[in-house]
Amino acid sequence: MQKQVIEFGGEPVGIVIPDEDRLKFIAVKFHVIDLDERRFNSADEVRLAIRDLVRSRNIAPTAHV
Repeated sequence: MQKQVIEFGGEPVGIVIPDEDRLKFIAVKFHVIDLDERRFNSADEVRLAIRDLVRSRNIAPTAHV
């Protein structure tokens, strides 16, 4: 397998490259930088991790005064 572009919401956010019998994610957008250099079993697993990361950031706790 060669490198593969990973898109999220129609926008390229990184690539995966073969590494140690897995795929290493290289982030090219800041909002997915927390996943940079993590290894995954598949490109679909990367996309799920991105979705979960983006969702967790969109659900911010509200401050009570």
